Amino acid sequence: MRRNLRRDARAIFKAAVTAANPAAMVEAALRSRRDLNRYERIFIVGGGKAGGTMARAAERVLGSKITAGCIAVKDGDPAKSRRIDLRPCGHPVPDERGVAAATRIAGLCANAGAKDLVLCLLSGGASALLPAPVAPISLAEKQETTKLLLACGATIHEINAVRKHISAIKGGQLAKLAAPARVLTLALSDVVGDQLDVIGSGPTAPDASTFAGALAVLDRYDLRAHVPATVRARLEQGTNETPKPGDPLFRHVENLIVGSNQKSLEVAAAKAKALGYKTLILASTFEGETRDVARTHAAIARQIRLHGQPVRTPACIVSGGETTVTIRGKGKGGRNQEFALAAAIDISGLGDTLILSAGTDGTDGPTDAAGAIADGETCGRSEVDASQALAKNDSYSFFEKLGDLVITGSTGTNVMDVHLILVG
Repeated sequence: MRRNLRRDARAIFKAAVTAANPAAMVEAALRSRRDLNRYERIFIVGGGKAGGTMARAAERVLGSKITAGCIAVKDGDPAKSRRIDLRPCGHPVPDERGVAAATRIAGLCANAGAKDLVLCLLSGGASALLPAPVAPISLAEKQETTKLLLACGATIHEINAVRKHISAIKGGQLAKLAAPARVLTLALSDVVGDQLDVIGSGPTAPDASTFAGALAVLDRYDLRAHVPATVRARLEQGTNETPKPGDPLFRHVENLIVGSNQKSLEVAAAKAKALGYKTLILASTFEGETRDVARTHAAIARQIRLHGQPVRTPACIVSGGETTVTIRGKGKGGRNQEFALAAAIDISGLGDTLILSAGTDGTDGPTDAAGAIADGETCGRSEVDASQALAKNDSYSFFEKLGDLVITGSTGTNVMDVHLILVG
């Protein structure tokens, strides 16, 4: 029986996204607590691509217990709330609306007392959505720094190390503002390794990164001379470090991860198995240059087709993580579409073989697509040379003409990316 690989791939990816439903996770986490009635006031703060969905879930559980709240959400978030102020802000480059939201959140935390609870809801995108540049650094200078880091191919860990040290609330500093109130953070992890100090740049977590480490990131990508002078000066002076592990203030702080890429991969693998595939989870920790990771996946696809390894056909390999793109051209696309394009070149001519790469948040770079699908016939069907499109970082146009973009719309969640290899 010849399988419909495209239909199966979309079904498996949908299962992965559904597994990362932030509403269900937040509700379950809050309903399991027995201490929520002890607080005089409850303030809800945070931000991220899943911010609206998480806020609505918190409202359903806490209702009138909520004193006030503010969540920074990405433009286009359809969620509505009654008690929590949902503020659309710029992403991936921060804007003035994000500064206003961060200022409001900082004010709520500073107003909290010893008998109060600050509930912080974090998901992917919070770092950009909540800019709070330390004076004299301006928003424009922070925007320029962010653009340089995004363009050079720095990892999210590296970008956040810099962000935390030019921010007034990141790197545990929001928890410091909230002291002596209790702080409970529910986080939807969008980072490899699920490190609490990296998710949303860790506003309520001890910060293991340092000024020296942030400077090392700039030097690694030859950016020290190119970032704004105020940013360079702050990092070089290295004063007022972020709160570190062991700081007494974290005795009143609890950080919980309620959803992750690994959990979604496990559900995706179960769906693939139910569809009749021999399934293997490769890893949830893929990082590095998108093209290189894509070609590794293409090599695995060839090994399955030629030798039945590491699993026999019909096979489904599931993996995840967050890769980076070094921008060389002026085309349109995102890391998942570029992943699929690079893979398409390497699996060209390989029969009954498909690779899908897509973001669980429904967006990929500055496009309306979550990712794309490639198979052994992709390059042959296209009127555009795949290698030239890749050189121009023009993956969106390439797949749009073929009808092979994965378009889901906003999913209300974000646990990084999902990569699928299907061999029929």
